[in-house]
Amino acid sequence: MLDIETLNKYDMKKMYAIYDSWPEIAKNAYNADLEPVEFKNIEHIVFAGMGGSGALGDIFSSILSKTNVHITLVKGYLLPKTVDTNTVVIPVSVSGDTVETLTVLESAKKLDCKIFSFSSGGKIEDYCFKNNINYRKIQQHLSPRASFTEFLYSMLKVLEPMLPIEKQDINESINQLEIICKNISSENLTDDNSSLKLAEWIKGIPMIYYPWGLQAAAIRFKNSLQENAKIHAISEEVLEASHNGIISWEKPSIVQPILLRGEDDYTKTKERWEILKEYFKENNIDYREINSIKGNILSKLINMIYLLDYASIYHAVLNKIDPTPISSIDFIKKKL
Repeated sequence: MLDIETLNKYDMKKMYAIYDSWPEIAKNAYNADLEPVEFKNIEHIVFAGMGGSGALGDIFSSILSKTNVHITLVKGYLLPKTVDTNTVVIPVSVSGDTVETLTVLESAKKLDCKIFSFSSGGKIEDYCFKNNINYRKIQQHLSPRASFTEFLYSMLKVLEPMLPIEKQDINESINQLEIICKNISSENLTDDNSSLKLAEWIKGIPMIYYPWGLQAAAIRFKNSLQENAKIHAISEEVLEASHNGIISWEKPSIVQPILLRGEDDYTKTKERWEILKEYFKENNIDYREINSIKGNILSKLINMIYLLDYASIYHAVLNKIDPTPISSIDFIKKKL
């Protein structure tokens, strides 16, 4: 079993301590003195960002999924051709220096659209001030992925007039963070810790199955395992996987299935989960289920992301890996 001494030994910059503070960071960010913004006649919102910043767009896409507003996620250099006067482009870069996101920002400036950008400073801040672009500066905590709640709840505060979500739903999500923190934080390194149990179980390559509504949590978990634990990870939508990916289990491998299930999954999706579990049992394939809590979509996603992110940190430390360094990413950035 993991102990605090081992955490401090391998998590040298104490990423875990920031995660212990996620509920407090979320609450302070949402209650901060940030001026909200409201755009009229919006039919299209483009969220642009990479990595941990891109994961924020995934969350907002889920929140906005039941509105009439068209949502586009850009994880790259190019804006869609459909950007027009009724479009808001929202470039997000925690570092402020992400080359892809800066390129999108520069492209948006040349178009007849609205722009609102977020970063912790860097080139994006400079560009926004020089070009009189709507901008909010948000604090970074150690790394973009560790800064997730700071940025998410700051953006929720600023973009709230545009979002189909009530203050009580946002406060509920923070309350749920406080509840789960008691179970998964470094103050509960016991057999009862859900994140730690999942981290100890993962020995091979995680295959993360998810329903469409939990895509944001699945992508985030895959990315966190890759960045923090430095392992390969795969994610697949459960219905699509039933038409192709399921065949891969006919051959023994080191891949381990993890099922991310939503409390309010569609009836046919629930049926599919049970069929998949039956298949795994009949073929002696060990799997794990992670179930969402009850509540609004924000509460479900952020609660699940918190549990899964922490599992990636614990997995790193259990394997004597420091979760913070990202030398291979740094290598690529230096070449750009």
